[in-house]
Amino acid sequence: MSFLDSLENNLKSLEGAEKPGLEDHKRRESERQRTVAASPWAEQLKQSPYTQGLMQQATRAGYRIRIKVNLVWIGTTLRLEARAHRLELRPTPDGIVAVFMKGTGEIRREAIDLRDNPEAILKDWIAIVEQQKKEDDQAAAAEVAEEFE
Repeated sequence: MSFLDSLENNLKSLEGAEKPGLEDHKRRESERQRTVAASPWAEQLKQSPYTQGLMQQATRAGYRIRIKVNLVWIGTTLRLEARAHRLELRPTPDGIVAVFMKGTGEIRREAIDLRDNPEAILKDWIAIVEQQKKEDDQAAAAEVAEEFE
């Protein structure tokens, strides 16, 4: 390989390396702008009586159906976890969104009004978790039945 070919290959590889760097910068900048735009909603979410009520009701509902509900703040997002299901309250520039998830997949999302009662959103999520518990219990009972056959 000649010197010019080597130089040309090196220049091409440097040009290729610069593009993702610029894209990463643009992505980080747009993410920062979204975070700044959502910050008033994030503050409201953290200080709202809605959030306190949701956490209390989630704990009670989990206790009632004998499932541990984990409550976690991840940055500005409030996450409720039980079994393989999650309910995340995420501040966005347009308001707060509740995201229902199973594992890492999103099931659905809906807008939240912090002036409403958190019971409505919690009922939907707890119903999903209860259904998962029933399915898990049935699968465990089937396994035990197979062992005794």
